[in-house]
Amino acid sequence: MLWKKGRRSDNVVDARDDSGGGGGGMRFGGGKGLSLTAIVLIVGIGWLTGQDPMQILGQLTGQMEQAPSVSSQPQSRQAPPANDEQADFVRAVLGDTEDTWGQVFQENGLAYKNPKLILFRGRVNSACGGATSASGPFYCPADQQVYLDLDFFREMSQRFQAAGDFAQAYVIAHEVGHHVQTLLGISSKIQAARQQGRPMEGDGGLLVRQELQADCFAGVWANRAQKRLNWLEPGDIEEALNAANAIGDDRLQQQGQGRVVPDSFTHGTSAQRVRWFKTGFAQGQISQCDTFNAKSL
Repeated sequence: MLWKKGRRSDNVVDARDDSGGGGGGMRFGGGKGLSLTAIVLIVGIGWLTGQDPMQILGQLTGQMEQAPSVSSQPQSRQAPPANDEQADFVRAVLGDTEDTWGQVFQENGLAYKNPKLILFRGRVNSACGGATSASGPFYCPADQQVYLDLDFFREMSQRFQAAGDFAQAYVIAHEVGHHVQTLLGISSKIQAARQQGRPMEGDGGLLVRQELQADCFAGVWANRAQKRLNWLEPGDIEEALNAANAIGDDRLQQQGQGRVVPDSFTHGTSAQRVRWFKTGFAQGQISQCDTFNAKSL
């Protein structure tokens, strides 16, 4: 992946040296084509449901740690050091997601709001609650920020056998996909459905459909990034597909507990995650990511 040619985002916040305590807010770390508003209606916005990122990611790893919510406004912000290549990679990927979604939204007469990405180490508090590194990367719709401990990429390689820079880029793009859902009003509909007692989990459930849509959005980004920058190298897409395959609910459950329980799925099977990333990548059109009305996932 020729990521060094990408534009660096100014929205990456380095909070890896924060202690994890303290009050006052903690820093961790008329367009063309089908309109996005119409797309939201197409995917069944009337019955889309909201997601609790903490609960979902806790089920993914079984290691969730609750902590008090804090203000999403940090006391201070700083960019990663210039000599930190891994953080520089994150800035390049996030910058390209900004360019991609900015273009998509503009094409449809809407304005895209860039999310912040908080780099943390060990533990973090967000407006959605607290989490440890074991929870993995997550997006919090309450503060519209992505949270990432860079050690997760090492775990991807060692634990999930999902190595490669484009596999890492897929993870970031997936979380940004949840931000796109928030801007489209999907996340608020999700939360409303949860509060109404609508069923969330299970194979084909609403949480699964939402996660698979974020995978599809990641594929849309990859398609447009390639057309704009031509930065994919042989094997890059295979890295992303391998990562998607490695973190399917069925595979994680089999590895973690020796059996698969479809009724507790939150993200989709390995095959489903691979399918929807490929669907987004094939044409680069958000209208292809209608997971909520799809009869077969």
